Amino acid sequence: MTKRICLRVAFGLAISALVVAAPAGAAQDHVGLIESQILPNIKALASDPRVIGAVKEQNAQNATIGDAEIDRLDKQWRAETKSNSRPMIDAILARDLSRYLGGFKNDARGLYTEIFVMDNKGLNVGQSDMTSDYWQGDEAKWQKTYLAGAGSVLIDDIEFDESTQTFQSQLSVPVTDPATGEVLGAVTVGINVDMLR
Repeated sequence: MTKRICLRVAFGLAISALVVAAPAGAAQDHVGLIESQILPNIKALASDPRVIGAVKEQNAQNATIGDAEIDRLDKQWRAETKSNSRPMIDAILARDLSRYLGGFKNDARGLYTEIFVMDNKGLNVGQSDMTSDYWQGDEAKWQKTYLAGAGSVLIDDIEFDESTQTFQSQLSVPVTDPATGEVLGAVTVGINVDMLR
């Protein structure tokens, strides 16, 4: 019994050491690696007519939505993440844009942990996976891209994501109307930094 416990402890410590050390190579220059390897693809994604069209459509639908309604929708979304009944979440996950983002994520074979698109109020337009909240307007991923204007880029620090069990960094860029230069929304992509080389 003692030998089995010692082996389990040793195995646990070895796994812990691997987990802590896993992103070390990527962590040294994850920003540079993301800029060179990922950013061009995500800028292209943000310029895709499917993304631009969906964001424009939601911006038009939500043109008069106020803070109280945004708060109500966000609370509903958060409640649904803990429920078996998820009509609001399921409706967004069923959108063409969400299916497209899911395919984009799957084609990357584990490089991307999540992809979601936000409108000009910071509300989800489409997503590859369920997000924890519906409104992103209070977060840097929207504020430092949509509010910062065309050409802005935000690459976050590396964090361990419990839901995917990976070390990830989020890359966010604005969605811009190619005809007018108007910033319409933003895209955020979670990146598995262990896959950066």
